[in-house]
Amino acid sequence: MVQSSTLATISVATAATGLLAYAVYFDYKRRANPDFRKVLRREERRQARTEKEEAVAQNKQKRRDIQVAIDAALEEGFPTGVNEKEQYFMEYVQQGEVLASDPSQTIEAALAFYRALKVYPTPRDLISIYDKTVDKRVLDVLAEMIAYDKSLDLNNQVPAGVNLADLMDIPTAGLD
Repeated sequence: MVQSSTLATISVATAATGLLAYAVYFDYKRRANPDFRKVLRREERRQARTEKEEAVAQNKQKRRDIQVAIDAALEEGFPTGVNEKEQYFMEYVQQGEVLASDPSQTIEAALAFYRALKVYPTPRDLISIYDKTVDKRVLDVLAEMIAYDKSLDLNNQVPAGVNLADLMDIPTAGLD
């Protein structure tokens, strides 16, 4: 009677021999048959084209998802009071940090950081902080969100409600 280890060894050897024979046959066909090479090149080009089309479609879908998320956030609105803005800011920064640790939650993490950015008095400063602390994949999505939102004023360095004329009356520290 044949032992099971002998039977397993024979089966593995047969499978390996068959695989090696197929590899040798494939290599021979690839080298010797010009029609076979053409078919391989054509199939390679078709696969590359399909991958490129899929990447473009995924990119378009990602942009649509980002636009839907921004539109929903804008429709929901943002707080206007100072204390509410501070609480809202802290809540969404913490939520963004938690979500950023999960690669599958990139858009949600960027949306949380975007919401915090919308209520921050000086968005440009917060973006530079984000640049140093937030993962690049989340930053890329956040940059697309900022580009999509035309109502976000990145040049506004003076908080709303502060009169610039009042700032001119502040005495200097004697450096003039």
